[in-house]
Amino acid sequence: MLGSFSIASLGLLLGMRHALDPDHVVAVTTISAHDSSLRRSAALGALWGVGHTVTLMVAGGALILFRVAISPRMGLALEFSVAIMLIVLGLLNLRPEREKAADSSASRNRPLFVGMVHGLAGSAAVALLVLATVTDPRWALLYLLLFGGGTVIGMVLVTSAVAVPVRIAASQWNVPRRWFVVASGVASVAFGVALALQLTGPDGLLAANPIYTPH
Repeated sequence: MLGSFSIASLGLLLGMRHALDPDHVVAVTTISAHDSSLRRSAALGALWGVGHTVTLMVAGGALILFRVAISPRMGLALEFSVAIMLIVLGLLNLRPEREKAADSSASRNRPLFVGMVHGLAGSAAVALLVLATVTDPRWALLYLLLFGGGTVIGMVLVTSAVAVPVRIAASQWNVPRRWFVVASGVASVAFGVALALQLTGPDGLLAANPIYTPH
């Protein structure tokens, strides 16, 4: 069995790598495009990571402890929920500015909710990865927690990296921040539609015998 240092290192590193998955980056970019502040962008990333870790620990922990198997249709449905969420996030960014003013309270909680949806969708893949690496349930749960911590760190870095060019472009080149918001909204809708089409393909969610490969 892997030693404690190996588990800690592997969990953190893979968690940080997990934060760089395209759907994650698109989601947090769409959310953080409104603000070029490094501190606030980092806080958004951390909140996303916390939400992701909470559902990952609950759902992934249950899969590890009780050896529950997720059906292919359920796995695809969870990933399809991410596609729908990306489309909704993108459409929210494409609304007129006056409509966003009344949405401030919901916007503050949005990163947490989005992270929770991503964590739920990815729980099957991560649980399978953990079970293939660590056989002891206690170490497996620790691995899962460290993996979640890695995603928090990774998301803080991602959102901070997104904020830097936005801040430079807005302050030094006088590029309207609205352009970044719209661009991120279009990208989120496009990515969400592409993901939804992929998940509902010939062997996808709507097929009689769907095939699901956790990733």
